[in-house]
Amino acid sequence: MRENSFAHFFEIVKAVRKGCPWDKEQTPLSLRTTFFEETCEAIDAITQEDSAHVKEELGDVLLNVVLIAYLFEEKGLFTVDETIKAITEKLIRRHPHVFAQSEGKSQVTESVAGNPEKVLNQWERIKENVEGRKSESVLDSIPENFPPILKAFKMAKKASKAGFDWNSISEVKLKFCEELAEMHDAFIDVQQLHNYDGLHPLSVIPKTEEEKKAQDHLEEEYGDALMCFINYARWLGIDPSIALQKGMKKFESRFRFVEENMKNSNIDMDHKNHMDMMEFWNKAKQMQ
Repeated sequence: MRENSFAHFFEIVKAVRKGCPWDKEQTPLSLRTTFFEETCEAIDAITQEDSAHVKEELGDVLLNVVLIAYLFEEKGLFTVDETIKAITEKLIRRHPHVFAQSEGKSQVTESVAGNPEKVLNQWERIKENVEGRKSESVLDSIPENFPPILKAFKMAKKASKAGFDWNSISEVKLKFCEELAEMHDAFIDVQQLHNYDGLHPLSVIPKTEEEKKAQDHLEEEYGDALMCFINYARWLGIDPSIALQKGMKKFESRFRFVEENMKNSNIDMDHKNHMDMMEFWNKAKQMQ
């Protein structure tokens, strides 16, 4: 039944590609944005635990996967069938603890039963020693186009696996405090150059080489602090991307509450009415 369902689906994809003016114009490169957006929508649906929505969005992701693969098939580079065959073989190869016929069985050095960490280590050995995917750096496998927070988190995890890590969470916290202090020192230099009063967000267009150097240094130190804070999340057992999504969702809910109540109270959303806005903000907090 599933094979027939996919075969029918694939025929529909090919028909759409052939008969729809929009689909006719698409290339693998042009579909990158659509693919990314559909994946994000699927992630949102999963986060919301809305099964009906998840089903729909996963279908959209599948459509993009199959369509992109088919575009390569049209060019004679590889087929959709070869794509499916490749991932099937990879699953078997990288799961020697599941499939007795796996090519990766030579990398089984210990039992991985009930130990996901050992499974991941075995996975990496198979990639390097069986598939020949050794790299100059453990960071080479991280996609260049990952969202920055996800990429930073992956970099921290990869470096840790290579043995480059702090000895304790207290060291991580201390390092973060050090980075914040360095960022503040860099900010003081910018503040003095522009006589910044701290009463509004700093907006600087450097006009001199000294100003540009100071602004670049501040940005660099902020990046160091942010990278350290993302690494701190790893030590806390938190995925920073998911944590940020929750924080944004909370902010959005509270801010919308402020907007609605300011409007109902006939009070303008303006800085001069800051106290009114904060009153509604605190009410929103109490309601959550």
